Amino acid sequence: MKWVAFVLGLCSTICVVQGWHLGAMLFSLPFCLIWIYCGWLRTERQLKYINILFSVFYVYGIARYVLVEV
Repeated sequence: MKWVAFVLGLCSTICVVQGWHLGAMLFSLPFCLIWIYCGWLRTERQLKYINILFSVFYVYGIARYVLVEV
C-alpha cells in the first residue's frame, strides 16, 4: 500500500510540474485517502486530519473543475 501511495504522490508531483491541475487533484485524492486509511498514521493523528482536510479540498477542486470547465 505504501508503494501505491508513493506512485500516486510521484504522479501528482509530475502533474503539478507540468501544469496539469486536474491530473494533480485526481492523483492526490487517492494518495490522501490511502494515508487516512492506513495504519501507519495511527500514531500521528495530526497528519490524518491534515490529509482529511486536503481530501476535502481535492474533492471541491475536482467538482469545481467539472462544473466550470465542462
